[in-house]
Amino acid sequence: MKKIVMLVSVFTILALALASCAPKAAAPEASAVSGIDTTKAVYLINGALGDDAFYDSGQKGMDAIAAQYGVEIRTLECGYDPAQYEPMLEAAVEYADVIFVISYGFEDLVKQYADANPQKVFVNLDTVVVNDAKTVTSVDYIEEESAYLAGVVAGMLTLDTSIPNVNDQKIIGAVGGDQDPVIDAFMFAYENGAKSVDPEITMERVYLGDWEDTAKGKQATLQLYDMGADIVFQIAANAGKGVLQASGERDLYSIGVDTNQNALVPGHVVASDIKDIGLAITNIFATVKDGTYVPGTVFNYGLATGGVDVVFDDNGGVLPQAILDKVNELRQQIINGDVNVEIYVP
Repeated sequence: MKKIVMLVSVFTILALALASCAPKAAAPEASAVSGIDTTKAVYLINGALGDDAFYDSGQKGMDAIAAQYGVEIRTLECGYDPAQYEPMLEAAVEYADVIFVISYGFEDLVKQYADANPQKVFVNLDTVVVNDAKTVTSVDYIEEESAYLAGVVAGMLTLDTSIPNVNDQKIIGAVGGDQDPVIDAFMFAYENGAKSVDPEITMERVYLGDWEDTAKGKQATLQLYDMGADIVFQIAANAGKGVLQASGERDLYSIGVDTNQNALVPGHVVASDIKDIGLAITNIFATVKDGTYVPGTVFNYGLATGGVDVVFDDNGGVLPQAILDKVNELRQQIINGDVNVEIYVP
């Protein structure tokens, strides 16, 4: 009996040794994610819908993939509450394999959940996030290109006293929700665009420390008008609606952001610097559907892709044709590489 046991043990050891020498199945390549369930998708945002700007732009993309592909979509709003982000991420990975996230301030959590769920699609919108497994796809917007054009609009407007209520001071304004690298990039390029028109133009800026309070946005804008600004660029999400309201109240001018906000206060919101979050969502989801999706890719969305731009539709026709022509000319020069827009470095 002991001999039989010894023989079995020897055969077992030999079998294990042979198995360890056998060719192993190739690990999935980093460029391929298989078995993705595309029937559901999540849009996880650190803020809230209803801003008629950044977050709502992404929702339009989600609505578009729902309409085109019959996808069940779910939008998870953290409402600027840091305590909500991790539970929302947990809910997202439980619900769907395709997750679009806006992760300002929560990048480490996104990395953690992406590493723990390598077969799920994580797409980070508006900043670059690189996790250890290199599976997070990022969409990086070249907001400097469109903000530069917005600055040209503001610079030309503040010099043109034939436009109603424009004073003879060379002052423009900007209101940011808070100070972070993305908002600073907008501010940087906006000022550069204005100074390309006239180096003597002064830009006054305010950071609200708030993304929701429209009253704060309005009050800050009224203060900028009191300082002599003719036009104020809003980069403040929902709080930025107060900027637009102030331009109508003072019969002066503003520039919208992220979506076309010109119609919100026609004749006063003279242009909008759009950042099309929805476009990235529809484009990337299409690759997930057709099997060409490559995790870990960084997409750059600038003027050439239509990811950012300055638009004048529905602005009430207040701008002289010379401003529209100049922006159209510059847009093409930037796309062609004939004009280089400086990129903000924090």
